[in-house]
Amino acid sequence: MLSPATETELSEIVAGAAGPLRVVGGGTRPVGRPVPGEALSVAGLSGVVLHDPGALTLVVQAGTRLDEVEAVLASEGQRLPFEPMDHRALLGTGGEPTIGGVVAANVSGPRRIQAGAARDSLIGVRFVDGRGTVVKNGGRVMKNVTGYDLVKLLAGSWGTLGVLTEVAFKVLPTPETAACVRIAGLSDYQAVEAMATALGSPFEVTGAAHVPGAAPVTLLRIEGFAASVAYRAGRLAEVMAPFGSVSVQEDAGAVAEEWRRIRDVTAFAERSGDVWRISVKPSDGPDIAKRTGGDVVYDWGGGLIWALVPEGTDLRAKLGPFAGHATLIRASEETRARIAPFQPEAAPIAALSAGLRAQFDPRGILNPGLMG
Repeated sequence: MLSPATETELSEIVAGAAGPLRVVGGGTRPVGRPVPGEALSVAGLSGVVLHDPGALTLVVQAGTRLDEVEAVLASEGQRLPFEPMDHRALLGTGGEPTIGGVVAANVSGPRRIQAGAARDSLIGVRFVDGRGTVVKNGGRVMKNVTGYDLVKLLAGSWGTLGVLTEVAFKVLPTPETAACVRIAGLSDYQAVEAMATALGSPFEVTGAAHVPGAAPVTLLRIEGFAASVAYRAGRLAEVMAPFGSVSVQEDAGAVAEEWRRIRDVTAFAERSGDVWRISVKPSDGPDIAKRTGGDVVYDWGGGLIWALVPEGTDLRAKLGPFAGHATLIRASEETRARIAPFQPEAAPIAALSAGLRAQFDPRGILNPGLMG
């Protein structure tokens, strides 16, 4: 495995590469088509470049472990706003997630409904393109000669446009406490209605999820200062009362653990089968979930569905046309080679994507075919 220790070494490796490179961070997210080529790890590019707590700004090298980033922020009472998911339990992988991998995959958790995705907190990037050129955009470098918003382009590009070396974020204070309003016994349709009502309320819900099954439960998270959380959770419970049996979970530690399980989809971690991630309009969610034929968990107020289906299932073919997209997150290499893991793009978007890859990786050596 190629393991550069500096951005300059990385640049030289990419510029001199004779064939494809399989870009990896912590190796915790084997999502996408299997990629040929020599493994290129950015784990050696590690460390905090700048943390300005007063300006709520963090600049860190891309290979830095996510837990190290979170520890640095926690020491100043701060956190990443977007609550990045840890895929290891669901995918059965080891290693340690890196902050560059989080950005490359645009990994975002339950708080996305309130704080936005990873790309929405990202304010700057440095990366090495497919020519071996170091490119920077955003953060402390505000001008960009390419004319592209590279900060947004790199988030979710899965290493196909460039190899990230440095990322900059706006961060937020960690709330004092949290509570969870729980509603028992709702159908999927009722739960989506309840979550929409909660998200439309003035009580600043930061998580809205539904777990069906023999004992279905709908979860609504409230965060902030203790007095405010107590008041808002109580009022939200009153609003939710017409939907069913309501209770308020006030133990902040228990709330954090419950939402970690939602974030990491641990309900499917020890179960066999493929896992798909479906993004839809929340009101369409229950019908789409029913058509999967598998077990599901809802997040993002019903706009995100995790579906567990038999191994080898081509879920897009089974669902047929729908307004949204489906991504194959967990499956064997054989299945990921046979079924496109990422939603096929419409022709105009595919042409734009191909043009971007030709611009930033003209030799086609960075994670070739991963998203194709």
